[in-house]
Amino acid sequence: MKIVLTQEVRNLGAPGDVIEVADGFARNFLLPRRLAIKATAGALKQVDTIKRTRELREVRDLEQAQGIAASLGSLAVRVAAKAGEGGRLFGQVTPAAIAEAVSKAGGPKIDKKRLHIDAPIKSVGSHVVHLRLHPEVEASINVDVVGA
Repeated sequence: MKIVLTQEVRNLGAPGDVIEVADGFARNFLLPRRLAIKATAGALKQVDTIKRTRELREVRDLEQAQGIAASLGSLAVRVAAKAGEGGRLFGQVTPAAIAEAVSKAGGPKIDKKRLHIDAPIKSVGSHVVHLRLHPEVEASINVDVVGA
C-alpha cells in the first residue's frame, strides 16, 4: 500500500515521505495511529507543502536540537525504583519515568516516545539512554538508577 507519512516513524521516514509498505502494517498500525494517510491524488498534492514546511522547520530545529543535546549530556538524571537484594529491580525503569526524571533534574520536557533504551533497565546502576531529538541529532543521557 502506498502511504504518505504525517509524522516521523523510526526506520521508515519523515513527514511528507511517500513510501510503499505492507497492507496490514498500514491498516493496523500506521493509519489508526495517524502516523500516515493513504496516498490519494489529493494527499500527493499536499506532499510538496508538507516537505517545504518540514525543511524550514528542520533548519531551525537542528540548531535547537544540538543545543538541547549538549545540555542533556551534562545533566545528572537519577531515577529511584524499588530494588531487592543484589540490586535487581522489581519491574523495570520505563521511558515515562526517565522523561519525568529529566524534567525534575532541570532538563527540558521530552517526549517518552523519542527515548530509545537498548536493553530493559532492570538493575541498579548507571545506564545510557538515547533520545532522538532530530533526524540528524541523537543525545545520550546517563541515567543513574538507585534503589528505594
